[in-house]
Amino acid sequence: MKKDNRENVLFFAWAVSILAMFGSLYFSEIRKYEPCELCWYQRILMYPLALQLGIAIVKKDYRFALYSGWMSAIGILVSAYHYSLQKLPFMAEAAPACGRVPCTGQYINWLGFITIPFLALTAFTLIFLCSIIILKRNKGEQA
Repeated sequence: MKKDNRENVLFFAWAVSILAMFGSLYFSEIRKYEPCELCWYQRILMYPLALQLGIAIVKKDYRFALYSGWMSAIGILVSAYHYSLQKLPFMAEAAPACGRVPCTGQYINWLGFITIPFLALTAFTLIFLCSIIILKRNKGEQA
């Protein structure tokens, strides 16, 4: 008999969203890095995920995975676009001006490829994968 580990997967997704949320707050409030417009969009998608997944854990409601899946998928698209603006020269040249802080700016560049949008992309991808796992397990439970 397979053990149902949806609760563990849901907790992992919530932990990732909490880490991403506090990471973004660390960069803006402690390190004083001003977020660009695309960073704000990523925050708009990530912060509710932390609350939503926390509620899902408390209620043990695995249907929330549908919503976290959609939100994280949109977050993946925004983060991937933002990261490509930073790392692909042809994208950076055509980048629209997006406010006081350019979206092509890189406050951090660890190991030559890890930037803030890359961190967000990683978090959104992990949450998306967790959501897919939970949705597949939900489908298997109903069958």
